[in-house]
Amino acid sequence: MLIQSFILPPSPEYPLYVTAKRYWLPEFDQNTTNPSAQTLIILHSTSFHKETWEPTLYDFFDLVSTSKTGHGTQIPIQEAWMIDCPNHGESGGLNHQILKEPQFANFSCEKYAQAVHRFLSAGPDQLQGIRVDFRKRNLVGIGHSLGGNAMLMLQDIRPFFKFSTLIIVEPLLSPQGRHHLYELRQLLVERARKRRECWPNRDLVRKVFTDPERRPLAWEDRVLTSFIEHGFYDVPGKNCIALCCSSQQEIAMYMDEDGPTKPVESLNNICLSVPVHLILGARKDFIPAHVHQILVDPSSGRRFASLTIMDGVGHLIPQEQPRRLARLFYDILSSIPLPTSVLKSSRL
Repeated sequence: MLIQSFILPPSPEYPLYVTAKRYWLPEFDQNTTNPSAQTLIILHSTSFHKETWEPTLYDFFDLVSTSKTGHGTQIPIQEAWMIDCPNHGESGGLNHQILKEPQFANFSCEKYAQAVHRFLSAGPDQLQGIRVDFRKRNLVGIGHSLGGNAMLMLQDIRPFFKFSTLIIVEPLLSPQGRHHLYELRQLLVERARKRRECWPNRDLVRKVFTDPERRPLAWEDRVLTSFIEHGFYDVPGKNCIALCCSSQQEIAMYMDEDGPTKPVESLNNICLSVPVHLILGARKDFIPAHVHQILVDPSSGRRFASLTIMDGVGHLIPQEQPRRLARLFYDILSSIPLPTSVLKSSRL
């Protein structure tokens, strides 16, 4: 899997860095002139980072690569892009100083959506090395938790980017009001307050996170390795590392008053015109079961192209079951029929 990193610098209108990575396989180069080839836009959850998705994407690309037909891969992929929320991951490390200013004390999932829109709108004058016009791409949006909410809200930001398919994993949505998630919010805020922010080195982080006397993490090891590498930044002038998403910023995300409800409005509109595939965990360890029931209630008018309940896993599906999630992505995206014109041209 080939990877290229990009940093969109701040501007007078937008004082934050936005970082992203592009992923592809060499064989995908044959799809550059295929208008139906999919460009995946992938967004992460609160307190994590864009690279959290790499194990899932690696396994997905592997499935795509090994499923060749007479006219190339079964799913024509051009590339995938993962974009950090500005107070998370590589972006959070670059922005750590300015994020301490009062204007950023109330960061939100809508601000994540705005950052993604800014990145997708950037041209070569703003972003060195990029030669992509995302408005001409067949976009597939994928988001987990916070990233799912942000992906839904992105659909309402003008000028619009047209997505052909959305895959939303365990979104933190509450159609009947944020009070249904009050207990969860309090729990997450309390955990964030207790979280250790600064560490002497990454070796100690791994030692503590894998300590057999500590409550074991259910994350796949590739995800843990990625978190240790990308979830911390080297503190300038100090011999230590710190969380890219500080406790203060993590709490701000959980306290986002409109976060659980405003994206529902976006979902209610977009699901009528764009296929939205919803993936939920069977184990209700974060979002209460009744909230999920309300979300998928047919009487709500919300229509999903597919609804999958993954057994044996809860909210953190990309962290705990990336391989199974990759297979599910493959099944969803391979079910999308190619236009007849594309099939004809591929046989010439």
